[in-house]
Amino acid sequence: MNTKAKKLVSATVPLSCVLSVGAPAGTNYDESKVGDYVLPDPLTCEDGAKVADAETWRTKRRSEVLELFRANMHGRSPERPETMAFRVTSVDAGALDGLATRKEVTVLLGGDQDGPKIHLLVYLPNKAEAPAPAFVGVNFNGNHTVCDDPGITIAPQWVWDGKAKREELDTPGEDTRGSSAGRWQVAKLMARGYALATVSRADVEPDYPTGWKHGIRGALLKQSGQTEFAPDAWGAIGAWAWSLSRALDYLETEPRVDARRAAVIGHSRMGKTALWAGAQDERFAIVISNNSGEGGAALARRWYGETTAVMNRNFPHWFCRNFKQFSGREDTMPTDQHEMLSLVAPRPVYIASATEDRWADPRGEFLSAKHAEPVYRLFGKAGLGVDDMPPNGTSVGDTIGYHIRAGKHNITEFDWEQYLDFADRHF
Repeated sequence: MNTKAKKLVSATVPLSCVLSVGAPAGTNYDESKVGDYVLPDPLTCEDGAKVADAETWRTKRRSEVLELFRANMHGRSPERPETMAFRVTSVDAGALDGLATRKEVTVLLGGDQDGPKIHLLVYLPNKAEAPAPAFVGVNFNGNHTVCDDPGITIAPQWVWDGKAKREELDTPGEDTRGSSAGRWQVAKLMARGYALATVSRADVEPDYPTGWKHGIRGALLKQSGQTEFAPDAWGAIGAWAWSLSRALDYLETEPRVDARRAAVIGHSRMGKTALWAGAQDERFAIVISNNSGEGGAALARRWYGETTAVMNRNFPHWFCRNFKQFSGREDTMPTDQHEMLSLVAPRPVYIASATEDRWADPRGEFLSAKHAEPVYRLFGKAGLGVDDMPPNGTSVGDTIGYHIRAGKHNITEFDWEQYLDFADRHF
């Protein structure tokens, strides 16, 4: 482990001692220019008391850290709707050449067809002799894209012409069916005995600044009688994460799924989403974040790749309004992303990077996982087991898992193989 890495790994001190050094302007891809930084200590309570045992983390410090993220980054999400209901709209017991049973489920958030709703796609492995563990995630471009299964409904969704700032409701073409199949590996999951539940990003909230008007946040805002979001109200990532909890609500009613063994997973911005879903909803037994970068697994205080300022400028709808105050001022944040990973403890968490995905700061993702180890040690859980990044294509860690693979910003079959192996060990 080199001297620079040692310094960064050990630089965890109480929040009151965080140095205000400011963030340089521009994009940096030179490790020698990252600069020094000091991270807030997840094991120091707001009153200065040290966390020395798992019980204190559970009963005191964890709620403090979670509140900091709610107040300053992701905002506050609503509880599960009391009137929510599920309606199974289609079933095919012989999907994927008999490998799976496919179900399409409408989540009626208000309990009726006319209210806000989420469309859930579920695959159940037919080979499973007992209730199966499951992976749960948000897909980018529609349920029909995760597999070339001709029985999946192609649903209309709101799209945005960023140049003309024009919004319109459009139905994707048949040629988009299965276009993201490589990112989901549905047949592999079924063969390994895992169920899959996924919802479409646009179905929950279209991913552009005014997309909330056509999504769950807008519907619930209207129901509340308000016209604008509070500074600490949830952003789009909060809404996507909330939808994953609603998917898990359904899986708890599905007799062929063991919802106690559900892994939440996401790639890129959905990797940020998976982390926030797993941090808030402790029913998720495993949390997996693939290439999530800034605002996800990467340390915000490292000046490398994407920055908070760039993210807030390009995607102002992702986080709560309070988060904007930290653009270019990451050193003043009361949290950093190692504490997001710490919120998952003692449940297993897996972080993955790619060599060509410098924008996501692979080293920052690894170091974030490394800095989460002290919280896992409170529970007697082993962490990464290494002090520096592993060779490409090598998975390391026990309760905290990590790998970096060759290639670009993507989620690949290799990534899924590591996640399935990780889930096999812990399930």
